[in-house]
Amino acid sequence: MEGVPLFGSVGINLLVGLSRAMILFIVSSGISFVLGVMRVPNLAHGSLYMIGAFSAQSISVLFGSGPASFWLALILAPAVVALISLIAERSIFSHLYQRDHLELILFTFALSLILGDLVKLTWGTDYKSILAPVSLRGSVPVFGASVPTYNLFLLALGPIVGVALWVFTNKTKIGKITRAAAVDREMVDAVGINVSWVFAVAFVIGCYLAGLGGSLVAPTVSITLGMDHTIMIEAFLIVTIGGLGNIWGALLGSVIFGLSQSFGVAFWPQFAIVFPYAAVVIVLLLKPRGLLKSVW
Repeated sequence: MEGVPLFGSVGINLLVGLSRAMILFIVSSGISFVLGVMRVPNLAHGSLYMIGAFSAQSISVLFGSGPASFWLALILAPAVVALISLIAERSIFSHLYQRDHLELILFTFALSLILGDLVKLTWGTDYKSILAPVSLRGSVPVFGASVPTYNLFLLALGPIVGVALWVFTNKTKIGKITRAAAVDREMVDAVGINVSWVFAVAFVIGCYLAGLGGSLVAPTVSITLGMDHTIMIEAFLIVTIGGLGNIWGALLGSVIFGLSQSFGVAFWPQFAIVFPYAAVVIVLLLKPRGLLKSVW
């Protein structure tokens, strides 16, 4: 960055990369949570992320340009995605859990295509956008340069989501039941717990995180058809290098992906797209089963 000392430039790119990593983490943690509990590789996750972004834009427009519109969109858009996922899970997914992984992959891929067409029918093909609230616009001086306030908001929110997910899975009754069902579904079912609804809760939580990620990324990108494809590739690579089903592995993988992307853009922009994938290759060469323990 011109006029910014080297240390400041590194620091700025570090913060920008980490803020991007938090979006990736929120989305990939949803995939990882569903993988860890249900053993379902949900290829429709990216479509739900896209629905979250489009829903946030529509809700923001519905409530006008006031300061509360963004926060209402941030609350309601993931709830819309959660409702859609609950309907899909109860009507279709709940009948497919005994199928092998290949059939589940094919089904969720088909579902992603259906959801993509529904998005096109509902919102059209035009680019859309949403403004961050006034309190999160502008920038903050850090390391002698300006960092967008919204990036700092994302940087703070990511760990909060991670801790909340950890508290749910480790400190709440339903979370402990969910973990038990992931290890031994038959035993949980034998003690009188409805495992089908346990899986429904896990699936909805994972999809809610997709919707939350879409809502959060909406002020930073153009909301358009096809935005689901890129996030799905990135999120599944992150889940793979972090360790299948491992939430903290998803966080570590997101940080690696986000930082390599940010520093690639800053120091070698012509080949910036290569850096995150090169980092994935290096990690998998060194740790083929992922950085942290896989639950599979």
